[in-house]
Amino acid sequence: MKSSSQGSQESKESKGSSYRTLLGLVTVCIATIMLPVSLTGSSVAMPGVAADFHNSLAAGQWIVNGYDLTFASLMLTAGSFADMFGRRRLFVLGNAVFAGCSLVSALSTNIVTLDIARALAGVGAAAVLTSGSAILATLFEGAARARAFGVFGTAVGAGLAFGPFVAGALQTAFNWRFIFLLPAVVGALVLGLSGFLPESSDPQAKAIDWLGMVTFTGALATLILALLQGAQNGWDSPLNIAAYVLCAALLVSFIVVETRQAQPMFDISLFRQPQFVSLCVAVIALVFGFTPLLVYLPSYLTAVNHQSTFHAGVDLMMLTVPTLIFPLVTGYLLRWIPIRHMVTLAVALTAIGTGWLVVLAPGVGNWVVFGPFVVIGAGIGVSFGVMDGAAVSSVEPSRAGMAAGMFNTMRLAGEAISIAVVGSLLVSATQSELAGKLAAFSGRYADDPAALADKLNQGQLTGAASTVEEASRAAFTRVAESAYTGALHEVLWILAGFCAVATVLVATVGARSQKQQAVHPGTDPKADPETVAAAEPGATPSPV
Repeated sequence: MKSSSQGSQESKESKGSSYRTLLGLVTVCIATIMLPVSLTGSSVAMPGVAADFHNSLAAGQWIVNGYDLTFASLMLTAGSFADMFGRRRLFVLGNAVFAGCSLVSALSTNIVTLDIARALAGVGAAAVLTSGSAILATLFEGAARARAFGVFGTAVGAGLAFGPFVAGALQTAFNWRFIFLLPAVVGALVLGLSGFLPESSDPQAKAIDWLGMVTFTGALATLILALLQGAQNGWDSPLNIAAYVLCAALLVSFIVVETRQAQPMFDISLFRQPQFVSLCVAVIALVFGFTPLLVYLPSYLTAVNHQSTFHAGVDLMMLTVPTLIFPLVTGYLLRWIPIRHMVTLAVALTAIGTGWLVVLAPGVGNWVVFGPFVVIGAGIGVSFGVMDGAAVSSVEPSRAGMAAGMFNTMRLAGEAISIAVVGSLLVSATQSELAGKLAAFSGRYADDPAALADKLNQGQLTGAASTVEEASRAAFTRVAESAYTGALHEVLWILAGFCAVATVLVATVGARSQKQQAVHPGTDPKADPETVAAAEPGATPSPV
């Protein structure tokens, strides 16, 4: 029989262990919440950066794209590093890189330094996310683990929902540099708390797929370069054509490398499964319909509606807050509605919302855009509640881990590509809208529609209009606002069409899969998407 002193000692040790576990969860969540804030915040900072550095739109887009590019391409590799060398060690290193590069971004004196710092911050972000989730998996077990990952997912959602508001408030109260200073300060706090995290590793971790990492990152980088520079240098310029050729060569090399690997970073054979492919198409459509709006709407609202960045951030909460609410609603609805229908609904809502958003025009009030913003946010929120579970359960249980990693990498890569594609489309469409409409004006930007389109898409209409004679400045502003709005509407219709096509594809493939399961009733229930999803404690959304 234990003595009272022994019982007291065990009780103290148990409480100490509980405190350390709770502190570990708080530490990981604080670090993770900064990852989406860093993405949405950088988009809010773009007009202020352009005003200070007088950079081109393509150079400004790398503030966002550089971060997303390295984040997406290094996710799987960072996971392997964490397993091999220690989860806490990589968490500390990744957070130090993320915070340090955020500080360099805040102190940068030119656009090149800022772009490089942002790309390196994405490397740190990939390390923080993968090692942080692995640390939580070792800290908690059973039902407690499900609750911990629910809190983790909520932290990611909160960062996404309130990131534009926080960034807008910081830029309006101070300047754009404080948007990058915030993650640096929070990162310093996380580093101080990291000592309480346990160390763990996987002795049987698979080797790092260096060739796969290099070819995948190179293909994604050259594609984004071609997309961003195409609108600036011409789509048929030698540099652009060379970039597309190099991208294709690297992509083919990546496929060859992965098919020959015993333990590949990407299991290419998963793309032979129609349901998994349809879900990948769905998630790419969803990020195309959502992420570019977070990046480019702040510039539109500041340029055309003459809003402060704080006001623009508040407006965007109509779009982002539903993404925090609807995963909970979705979890409740899954008791009655099959997961394949919820996936279809998510993409359909995004298609409807992006098409409806063409009501956005100079001077419109918040109530006009409230409906489309909420519909898009609801679609994305529903997807956060079902997409990860659907993707994992669309393959054999033994390949669920690989499917999860590939699916999240596809989502992040889709975000990076969507930002580049939509940015290029906006510039090209704005140039087309301006063609022939500036002949009545004189001035630097009146004589150069391409330069004016560049300025408009960076939220710099006031500066461009100041170069025109004062007597015709108001008329020039109206022409520019009309052209920018027309370009935005063209792009929104394209995005709505893409999401609509994806909706049909997902619905069709889902129905066929259900029929096949009806024909083969002996299917393993663990491989049934609806059964697995119902048992999922909650999916963790992409941090961006």
